[in-house]
Amino acid sequence: MATRFFSSAYIGNKREHLSKQAEIEAVLLGCQRGFSVYAQNLFLDLSLAGILITLGVPVPSDFTATMSKGGIAQFECQQLESAMEKELAQLLATASKTEYNQVKKDFEGFQKLFHSLLQRKGPSVEWEKIQKAPEDSIQSYDKIQARGLPDDVASLLRKLVVVKLNGGLGTSMGCKGPKSLISVRNENTFLDLTVLQIEHLNRTYNADVPLVLMNSFNTDEDTKKILQKYNHYGVKIYTFNQSRYPRINRESLLPVAKELSSSGSNAEAWYPPGHGDIYASFYNSGLLEMFLQQGKEYIFVSNIDNLGATVDLNILHHLLNPPNGKQCEFVMEVTDKTRADVKGGTLIQYDGKLRLLEIAQVPKTHVDEFKSVTKFKIFNTNNLWISLTAIERLQKQNAIDMEIILNPKTLDDGLNVIQLETAVGAAIKCFENALGVNVPRSRFLPVKTTSDLMLVMSNLYSLNAGSLTMSEKREFRTVPLVKLGSSFTKVQDYLTRLESIPDIIELDHLTVSGDVTFGKHVVLKGTVIIIANHGDRIDIPPGAILENKIVSGNLRILDH
Repeated sequence: MATRFFSSAYIGNKREHLSKQAEIEAVLLGCQRGFSVYAQNLFLDLSLAGILITLGVPVPSDFTATMSKGGIAQFECQQLESAMEKELAQLLATASKTEYNQVKKDFEGFQKLFHSLLQRKGPSVEWEKIQKAPEDSIQSYDKIQARGLPDDVASLLRKLVVVKLNGGLGTSMGCKGPKSLISVRNENTFLDLTVLQIEHLNRTYNADVPLVLMNSFNTDEDTKKILQKYNHYGVKIYTFNQSRYPRINRESLLPVAKELSSSGSNAEAWYPPGHGDIYASFYNSGLLEMFLQQGKEYIFVSNIDNLGATVDLNILHHLLNPPNGKQCEFVMEVTDKTRADVKGGTLIQYDGKLRLLEIAQVPKTHVDEFKSVTKFKIFNTNNLWISLTAIERLQKQNAIDMEIILNPKTLDDGLNVIQLETAVGAAIKCFENALGVNVPRSRFLPVKTTSDLMLVMSNLYSLNAGSLTMSEKREFRTVPLVKLGSSFTKVQDYLTRLESIPDIIELDHLTVSGDVTFGKHVVLKGTVIIIANHGDRIDIPPGAILENKIVSGNLRILDH
């Protein structure tokens, strides 16, 4: 009777009357009484205290100890893995002959992640064991640059492959389709600028650096259609797809998907599992082997929306001709933190290895310490240089180990799901002689929002051969802090509200909130704050010059 009451109270679909704390206490009570927990919907909270903590659910201090008694947790993990395996087998059975092998590989990768998640005994890092990265493990870019370049730069470029992470959609900026196809400068898209950069490199040095795009199932079709426009450019372009994993129902820890299709009612059942998937997918695509046979040695990996991530010949020279004779298998470009980057991952020393520490791994009591620039002065730009032979070796040894990122989502129908993801930089600990290089801020110019878009579209930068360079007229080489409100979130709204991009050469900080429009040839200097209160509208007139001003909802202009 007790078991029936517990199951109906906890497993039932309508649980809104139970707080999360009450749920945990109910589960704990069930463990203590030794209830049979074969019901699949119980497994989440019985086995995975770590997930609950990550998702912000309070867990009693004796929860883990209670679970471990009598091997209960291990039994539950085995049952859950069996249930997951059965569900995936049923999905795989519906695959066509052409997609069977690819789906099978995807599911194998997913099951490996799922198994690692279930076996996790505690936090991925123990704060007390974290050490500051040794000085020689993070080198100054100036020191690398001071070595100069060899006469035969083409010999360096013959060893290089450029890989752009192209799996993201433009939905956060109100756009449909691949984010890489959004126009960002002079009608050029992210992809246009990337191709122009590499074409210029190849022509300048008579080289043949290829471009590889890691697409997702969300971006592959649209990207391939647009690639035809580059047939006459001096760049060979290849693509491969990252894996497609099933989203997990947060209640049952089983796949949401009922069929393999990614369209229609099943569109939200699948997801690309983060850029950490690059190692397995690149290896499985056959491109890794092909490039090795061509004599390539390194890939330069970066986000396609980071307009500062161009091929750097000095870093490439350092890798191919190491001054100490020891080959470095992995370089992570880092740069100094600003207030905008306090949440960015950083490099630490852990168990004798250089390791990436993300904010999601940091205990709440140490988050402020992590964000401070006193202890953690640099952050990861996600510009990475990785040895192809090392990737091949580690893949064959099944030795690439990355921390699992638990990404909770709510689908359009209100269903709570979990995505298991990994980050490409987290694999740094698996490579030999890994190194951080502290690069100039100019190598980190991401466009995640329309606030970022204003910066790269403005006169702050000039465009040459696909690369953006900060204007010499800018006295301070730092980037202004721009915060555009929700009225500017979508690209279409942003463009409608700006007759032309303001002059921001002398801008330090801009905050805009509410119903605001800008006329042509507006100049912004110093700190400018424009706030239109609810129901008010502010139209900044053409030719206006705002320097250290606050413009409020009643259109008064005050000295700031």
